Amino acid sequence: MTTVAAYAAPAAKAPLERTTIERRAVGEFDVLIDVKFAGICHSDIHQAREGWGTAIFPMVPGHEIAGVVSEVGPGVTKYAVGDRVGVGCMVDSCRACDNCRAGLQQYCVKRPTWTYNDVDKDGEPTYGGYSEKIVVDENYVVRIPDGLSLDVAAPLLCAGITTYSPLRHWNVGPGKKVAVVGFGGLGHMGVKIAHALGAEVTVLSQSLRKQDDGRRLGADHYHATSDPETFEKLKGTFDVILNTVSAPFDFAPFLALLRTGGAMVNVGLPEEPVEITLSSLFGNRRSVTSSNIGGIPETQEMLDFCAEHGLGAEIELIRADEINEAYERVLVSDVRYRFVIDATTI
Repeated sequence: MTTVAAYAAPAAKAPLERTTIERRAVGEFDVLIDVKFAGICHSDIHQAREGWGTAIFPMVPGHEIAGVVSEVGPGVTKYAVGDRVGVGCMVDSCRACDNCRAGLQQYCVKRPTWTYNDVDKDGEPTYGGYSEKIVVDENYVVRIPDGLSLDVAAPLLCAGITTYSPLRHWNVGPGKKVAVVGFGGLGHMGVKIAHALGAEVTVLSQSLRKQDDGRRLGADHYHATSDPETFEKLKGTFDVILNTVSAPFDFAPFLALLRTGGAMVNVGLPEEPVEITLSSLFGNRRSVTSSNIGGIPETQEMLDFCAEHGLGAEIELIRADEINEAYERVLVSDVRYRFVIDATTI
């Protein structure tokens, strides 16, 4: 066991504070990673404040982890000391079900082991990336290409793969029209990736306040959803709508923006139930669906794609003692566009 410094929520809705946690000894197939940067995802706030249900405390959040390998177990073949690596939302799965065998570990039939707020196979709670070090099985570690700086790569381990996976699954590319609802931590990566895939990209945001940023990052069009004309003008326009908003809203006007056979893919997860009127789906054979991160092979594919196209997250680097302030700023959308913790300050 190794004792490391970390930032943890001691109880639901309590401010995070500096503490120490125990990391397991490096096993045969384990990789010890010195965490360099950890992104702050809205999911961290949902879980630390029990917005998604009962949680495990103390909780060390963080599933956007970028670092450097400092030790490997004797059976490790994929990584060596000094390698630049990342860890995302899961650190294990059953490995035997059809989904795991297909590289879709995020849909493990027996459920993945999440990077934090979960219990590992040894019965111990998992602790996330707001820490100095983390130990992870090599099969749930990905390589960060040299073309990506570790600080801007960290958010790709959640925000990047969460948007990349559905865009690839729904065949977004040249000739396709994509709308991204919400222009925050997820949305800005959705715009970058959809643009790099060759799609015509529209941002649908509450206001035009971030329009210049949207166009700079790859949006061809930018519309305010607070303007009723937006919904009239864009009826029947989009092949795919990527909804990154983690709060409930009226789906019907957005569904009307889909072409025949179009899909609205939800990657934000509100704490409250969402109501959908079935009649809003019938007119154009529209679909409402969802997507949950990506498997390990697809996460590596996403990182390689981002490196090839020069896509990193737009970040604001903070010290660890600024985490609680950052949480409050995330809740009022006061970040452009992802907070990243400098782990040397933990």
